[in-house]
Amino acid sequence: MKNTSTARGGHPAPRASTLSGWQAWLPRLVLAPSMAISLFFVYGFMLWTFILSLTSSRMLPSYDFVGFGQYARLMQNERWWVASTNLMIFGSLFVVICLVIGVLLAMLLDQKIRQEGALRTIYLYPMALSFIVTGVVWKWLLNPSLGIQAMVRSWGFESFRFDWLVDSDMVIYTLVIAAVWQASGFVMALFLAGLRGIDDSIIKAAQLDGASLPRVYWRVVMPCLRPVVFSAVMILAHIAIKSFDLVVALTGGGPGYASDLPATFMYAHAFNRAQIGLGSASAMLMLGGVLAILIPYLYSELRSRRHG
Repeated sequence: MKNTSTARGGHPAPRASTLSGWQAWLPRLVLAPSMAISLFFVYGFMLWTFILSLTSSRMLPSYDFVGFGQYARLMQNERWWVASTNLMIFGSLFVVICLVIGVLLAMLLDQKIRQEGALRTIYLYPMALSFIVTGVVWKWLLNPSLGIQAMVRSWGFESFRFDWLVDSDMVIYTLVIAAVWQASGFVMALFLAGLRGIDDSIIKAAQLDGASLPRVYWRVVMPCLRPVVFSAVMILAHIAIKSFDLVVALTGGGPGYASDLPATFMYAHAFNRAQIGLGSASAMLMLGGVLAILIPYLYSELRSRRHG
């Protein structure tokens, strides 16, 4: 019988050739609308924000270009420096404490203890909540009139004081407490996956040489988890820079603007104070901070894949 997929002389039929061409182009056609939308609504608005940061825009966008004047104003703004200092404090404590707690929890669960699944679920549950929910819950807990301070004083400890939420010098640490509570379980999951990927023979060999369990983890296991550590730091730093909803829900940026972060500074000036140009300049500096984190992360991932 003659093969219907070929024409005379054994050449492919035009219909089969057309069908294979459609199959090759179909994935691109399906992805084209989402790619076009992403290019316009993400990268297009990034470009527009950069253009606005070079203008004197106030309540509405205008295109009276002033160069880098808005960036100069930003560097002279006291509230911006408060927000930047808060980000350094919040970001460094958030990353370090999450790493320490996450590693310790992962090591605990790696001992194959009973009810590991239940404990893992409990530790991971906060990550399933939004930062808005986390902020509201911790606002109740840290409220001096309703939360931890009121409860301890009701037990008879009248001198107990835990009013960080209304203390301008300590309020930034309430953000650290709430953020660590939510994200440390996620870090635990990252490190637990890394620990489970290490060959047990390496650990057993170190134990046979007389190394204690803490020394095994510090000298043998942790060097093997450097990619996990790097990924966790990048992700946590990215979360810290973009933190907005937690601040709004927990402190509102107050007292005054003592707990401002760059994200809340940008929102307040761009939408509440009719200074779109200044807000756009702060947004571009935030974008620069995010890129400074993401570019090394992407470079490391691509390099590991090439050498893998």
